[in-house]
Amino acid sequence: MLTGTHRFPRQDFVSYGRPAAEVLKELAAASGAKRMLIVTTRSLGGTLAAQLAGELGELCVGIFPGVTAHSPREAVMAGAEGARRRQADLLVALGGGSVIDATKVMQLSLWAGLGRPDELDAYRAGRGEGRVDVAKIPPGVRMVAVPTTLSAAEFTPFAGVSDVARRVKEGYSHPLLAPRAVILDPAMTLATPAPLWFSTGLKAVDHAVEQLCNPVRAPYADALAADGLRRLTQGLYASQADGFDLDARQDCQFGMWLAISGASSGRGLGASHAIGHTLGGSYGVPHGVTSCVALPAVLAWNEAAGTERQAYVAELMGAAGVKASEAVRRLARTLDLPTDLKSVGVTPDKFQAIAEHTMHDAGVRSNPRPIRGPQDIVEILQLAAG
Repeated sequence: MLTGTHRFPRQDFVSYGRPAAEVLKELAAASGAKRMLIVTTRSLGGTLAAQLAGELGELCVGIFPGVTAHSPREAVMAGAEGARRRQADLLVALGGGSVIDATKVMQLSLWAGLGRPDELDAYRAGRGEGRVDVAKIPPGVRMVAVPTTLSAAEFTPFAGVSDVARRVKEGYSHPLLAPRAVILDPAMTLATPAPLWFSTGLKAVDHAVEQLCNPVRAPYADALAADGLRRLTQGLYASQADGFDLDARQDCQFGMWLAISGASSGRGLGASHAIGHTLGGSYGVPHGVTSCVALPAVLAWNEAAGTERQAYVAELMGAAGVKASEAVRRLARTLDLPTDLKSVGVTPDKFQAIAEHTMHDAGVRSNPRPIRGPQDIVEILQLAAG
């Protein structure tokens, strides 16, 4: 008999297909929010964020455009200080995974009264002397997410923030870090650069694939991941054919949402995510691109553990009879994305260090083919070398 626990994020609602400003105004009226701060990147600060701020009018008290790739601690602290200074009562994360993760930890910083980057040490996930039990921190100012990519960070209570000095990306978690609401407005993604849209789409594909290939079955989660993978594949191909196809973009958003929701079964993800965390946090490979280069190699290495689940993956991707590794690689190449480590500047002399660091990631322990040590990771990296 199967046993397990599926945990749902503590979110009030997910809105889809409606203009973001319209939904935010309704939320403000219902919740009493009167001072929204938009958190975003410099590239969006003077364009999409400025447009949204104009539509919100007096509800918006400002824009913080200081989030950069991999959500550095310094940006988190600066954003939290900006929220305090403006007396914001709702944070609106407008952007991709880096913006959404940074805003999650801005919430935590506001709740705990943190003001310096080093103060985050005691709040990061894990155990150790001096660590704070973050679940006991009373929540305060919450956030809403308006995603412009397919990273799916908005659907989890976890966040990755980079300690730039140590060149590591560390996790943070609190039951209420997940945005209280998510607004899936495909029109807000039209200005997203194609490489970013497609590479985060491959990250969403990775969420689905590693769920479906997990050695532990969870029927509800599997059903979500399966439909998510089907929608993602169709939507990515369609939005590549026509970048202004809002129905295709919405299908990608639905697929991303379904795929990440499956991960709430608690089974964990696999080696592709584990390797991706190291490549992103320590070697600067963009968040979505890590899946483009790691997932095909991990699927190829995992074939020794059986291919029944992988055959199902290929079928869902419209590539029945093709190896799953090749189906993923074919999708990435069609979208003009890199599929090997050489293309992203990661050379074989770094493989051992990457492998040793990756062994500390939980994804290693839920991989379909057991990973015994760093040498197994090195073998996967060699398959991805190019």
